[in-house]
Amino acid sequence: MTSWFTICFVLDLLLRQGSREAYDYNEGNGYRSDQQSLRLRRVSSQVSNQNYPQYDLSSTPAEENEEGNSGPPRDLRAIPLPMALKRAVRQVQQMQVPVVSSRQSWRRKRTKSLHKLKEKARESLYFFTLWRKSLQKIGGNFGGGVQSYFLFLRFLVVFNFVSFLLIAGFVLIPSIVFRSAGASLVNSTGPDDCMVYDPNPQGLIEFYNYFLDLLSGTGFMEYSYLFYGYYNNNTMVEDRNFSYNIPLAYLFTAVFYFIFCLICIIARMGTAARVAVATGGSTVGNYSVIVFTGWDYGSQGDQATKLKQKNIHYQLQVDLEEESIQKRAAALTLCQKIVLYSLRVFMCFVSFGLIIAAFYGIFMATNFSQTRSGEEGILGLIFEYLPSIVITTGNFVVPLLCDQIALLERYSPSTTVIVALLRAVFLRLVSLGVLLFTLWRQITCEGNINSEDCKLCQYNYKVYPCWETRVGQEMYKLTLFDLLVNIALLVLVEFPRRMVVDNWSSKLAHWLGRQEFVVSANVLGLVYGQTVVWTGALFCPLLPLINTIKFVLLFYFRKVTLFYNCRPALKTFRSTTSTFFFLVVLMFGWGLATVVMIYSLAEIKPSMGCGPFRSIPSMWSIVPTSFHRLSTITQDFLFFIGSQAFSIPLFALSCVVMCYFVALASVYGKSVALLRAQLKLEGRDKQFLVKQIEKLSRQHQILKHTAGAHE
Repeated sequence: MTSWFTICFVLDLLLRQGSREAYDYNEGNGYRSDQQSLRLRRVSSQVSNQNYPQYDLSSTPAEENEEGNSGPPRDLRAIPLPMALKRAVRQVQQMQVPVVSSRQSWRRKRTKSLHKLKEKARESLYFFTLWRKSLQKIGGNFGGGVQSYFLFLRFLVVFNFVSFLLIAGFVLIPSIVFRSAGASLVNSTGPDDCMVYDPNPQGLIEFYNYFLDLLSGTGFMEYSYLFYGYYNNNTMVEDRNFSYNIPLAYLFTAVFYFIFCLICIIARMGTAARVAVATGGSTVGNYSVIVFTGWDYGSQGDQATKLKQKNIHYQLQVDLEEESIQKRAAALTLCQKIVLYSLRVFMCFVSFGLIIAAFYGIFMATNFSQTRSGEEGILGLIFEYLPSIVITTGNFVVPLLCDQIALLERYSPSTTVIVALLRAVFLRLVSLGVLLFTLWRQITCEGNINSEDCKLCQYNYKVYPCWETRVGQEMYKLTLFDLLVNIALLVLVEFPRRMVVDNWSSKLAHWLGRQEFVVSANVLGLVYGQTVVWTGALFCPLLPLINTIKFVLLFYFRKVTLFYNCRPALKTFRSTTSTFFFLVVLMFGWGLATVVMIYSLAEIKPSMGCGPFRSIPSMWSIVPTSFHRLSTITQDFLFFIGSQAFSIPLFALSCVVMCYFVALASVYGKSVALLRAQLKLEGRDKQFLVKQIEKLSRQHQILKHTAGAHE
């Protein structure tokens, strides 16, 4: 027992002395002197003994915080102590029998139980993480860049499924229940010609027509809960205790769906931005993170260890490639830089010329498809899918040409991915905008509602008796056609290419080789598909569910083609900045879909023959109508929220909170800058010490050689 008391006494002396030094260390903003070199700091540290933080052996972190005592963190695992010293402290803790009150004992038990509960919850969530092992395997074999694509895909799967639950809970299920109860109010006002809408086919239907209707969204698919036109107008269930307005729920669900999407994207961007800021966007910062925090000590088994080693190898390879390209760029002469920048500007104009040609093709194909929409059979299906075919062909051919152009521009791997992604996202999103613009011209008679075709109903009722359903059908066909194209590429292109390359030894097969997994093109496909869903969610409420199923199938298709048909990329890129940029591109798609939704809600008159808004001049008109039905107290409360008496203090409070976070970010930025300056200073000190060691070793060898010569 005497030895244990001796250990406790020695530990207490060492830790208390170290705590006083740590306090003086913290009083100087983290440094004894920001300009002091490492050599002087080492001399002072030898005089003042080891600088260990204080650790009270008889207390826990929770107790110290609850009692109000300030000091450094008391978690033993987080304190920089030697392992032997930590073992001694742990043994002393286990031997202690603390004398505490019942209140302190209850606090200690509560803290331990809460800590265990958090750990168990975290372990359970980690166990139920979707595709956890698959993502670990992908990251180990193909690097963090390819893994970032699959992480992004998993985020969209969960994101779309939660969105479907939101729509189903507030729109779909109430509509099914109220329709079965027969609670429906059909519009009886307006011209008779505007109210003609009967999508149900008459007479005997051949079997193959059901398959065509499934692909095109017409027939039995058109008059179902899948599309806007099937939902009743002003469906309301009222009694003394309950009231539910389906049109208002339909509108607010669409609005909150977009707000929910924005919140999820911003939260995801914040997580990605923290990683990018932590590394500083530089190879040095990323290298430090990889070396000191990259290894997973929880890896069990040879396979998991090898995958983690490969993943770290890929990350280091990216940093080395980035650094070598930056050195070559810095070594260019003025004439070489002028030639390079001129080449990049010229290639940029060539890329935009190809994109504009694709836009013109989409515009012409959409006009031709709408004029031939009355055809039946296989030919009618081809005309229905003509815009989707042209859009998909342009989105496949033009990015390939732009990728070849990017090779001539000689950007770094990460910059090449971002530039290719920008060009491709501009092509895909604007091509979708061209399609919507063409539909708008035909629905609104090119914006002239006083023309002959639009004067009666304020929209082209002859071609589009339910224009909302028609827009939803176009988005449905784009989503379905994108999935069919991915399946066809996997079966008809990627597997045959791998079989030819593996089993045919020729120059053509050697030149062709196995394909690389192009992250930028695949990410853009996800952004494009999600933008289509956002655009059509107002007119096709079940589109998020269809997109969830599509993305789940796409995950397994991409995983199969990655492991069986692809080889590791010759040029890798950093996943930290790319992950953040993927979300920025997704935000562009959300912005395009939001503009479409706002314009549809506020400007275009709803169809008079279908949908929940058939009796009002615009979809947004249901909001003031429902507002006047509220009680006087509720109206006064809502008026107060919109008044200056509420908005001005709220704005002032928001400004104060924003200033606080800006100041906090500034302080953190200065701390990070000081830490980086200290790292640079320590690096210089290490270089100085290495030079001194080399100098002393050379002097020692010279003295040794001189002594041998004298002998």
